[in-house]
Amino acid sequence: MELRELTKAEEEIMRVLWQLKKGFVKDVLAELPEPKPAYNTVSTIIRILEKKGMVGYTAYGKTHEYYPLITEEAYRRFQTEQLMSNYFDNSLKKLVSFFVQDKNISLNEADEIIRLLNQTKDK
Repeated sequence: MELRELTKAEEEIMRVLWQLKKGFVKDVLAELPEPKPAYNTVSTIIRILEKKGMVGYTAYGKTHEYYPLITEEAYRRFQTEQLMSNYFDNSLKKLVSFFVQDKNISLNEADEIIRLLNQTKDK
């Protein structure tokens, strides 16, 4: 299945489904922050996610219980790859350099990043 970038509303619904593991539209709606969208809006977004292959369902008569078909980790990986490709020429060095310069990473954070990189290299 080919992943596609989600809209902000779609991603918000997916985050709720990842948290719930499965649920009906009313369950998803209950977890959304105020001001809550209309029930029909949530239902429409979930059906769009279903068409995109991101959400599956179990039918109970006319009612559907929805569940994610992709993991949050898989979508996070996809988004990170898009970020790297679109803004940093697939260069981890450019990405890290950006955060070091723009976000004023502390020495402790930099040491932790180096430690993590060394752990990955040792595997």
